[in-house]
Amino acid sequence: MNVTLLFIGLIFGSLGMGYIAYGRKQGHLPALLAGVGLCAFPYFVNSVWISIVIGLVLTLLPFVLRS
Repeated sequence: MNVTLLFIGLIFGSLGMGYIAYGRKQGHLPALLAGVGLCAFPYFVNSVWISIVIGLVLTLLPFVLRS
């Protein structure tokens, strides 16, 4: 594991915690699920570019799935 992956995981994990807090408080299920995904995916991905792509997709998911 390299430092870049750790830093990317830290950034997306922090965004995930914010999405979880927002999703629970506002009752917005897509934000809650995206937050859980953002917190969990760095444990399973070993590529920097794939981590960035997955993180960006999960970050933009609540904006695309507005209800």
